[in-house]
Amino acid sequence: MKFENILPIDGPPIEQVSKYIEKYKNELIVIKYGGNVFIDRNIFNNFIADISTLNKLGISIVVVHGGGPRIKKELDKSNIQTKFIRGLRVTDKKIINIVESVLIDFNDDIVNSLKKKGTEAVSINTKKNNVIEVVPESEELGFVGKPYKINNDIIKNILKKKMIPIISPLGLGNNNQTYNINGDTAAGAIAKSLKSRRLLLMTNIEGVLDKNKKLIPEINSTAANEMISDGTISGGMIPKIKTSIDAVNNGVTGVAIVDARVSHACLFEIFTDTGAGTLLRK
Repeated sequence: MKFENILPIDGPPIEQVSKYIEKYKNELIVIKYGGNVFIDRNIFNNFIADISTLNKLGISIVVVHGGGPRIKKELDKSNIQTKFIRGLRVTDKKIINIVESVLIDFNDDIVNSLKKKGTEAVSINTKKNNVIEVVPESEELGFVGKPYKINNDIIKNILKKKMIPIISPLGLGNNNQTYNINGDTAAGAIAKSLKSRRLLLMTNIEGVLDKNKKLIPEINSTAANEMISDGTISGGMIPKIKTSIDAVNNGVTGVAIVDARVSHACLFEIFTDTGAGTLLRK
């Protein structure tokens, strides 16, 4: 395979790429792309180019996307105030309908953008190919769910056809009721269920930072838990770290928290020795 015809000029060096293609040949990588970094269309286009490249290089990937800022914009338009409990949006009947429609619209946007790059992708959401079954997170949160069962077969059949499954963080509960799911939680559940080699959490920060705000290239779950206890890891990073720890303790070899604002961050994380961000192992 002529890698140089597929790889971007400013991407990882070819000699490292070939080594990692061999490493990931029969493996699976789950990539979660946060809604916060998708606001900037240039970052969005860079991501689309990267996952199209991975697909053309024969790497099996599953993409789970967020959509928080788009949801907020839509709710603001309708003048709907929402509150958050433990970082999760309290979601009533009216809000879940807006959330579902925004996320499915975004899902289609990703699929169509990949098609323009010559890469086939398949939408997975509550209206089409649903793969996530949920139980309610808690009564006070309304229609917020936590995954309890993933339909691996639907995902694997799409991968067999060399296509990319694009999954919305939505699931179905009793009576086919739609529930919103935290994007990191959804990605973690899918990575665990498929026993993926890697889970990438693409976000809008450098990675995990120490007390002096310096990037930590690699960390284990014991150290990460200590950093949550002493307050070094706080805010929105806590659910990411908890998802990461849960994943590495349940069959995922490593989870990388990666700064999606960096050009070709996805490719540098997968195809270089140094990676791009923080790698969490068991």
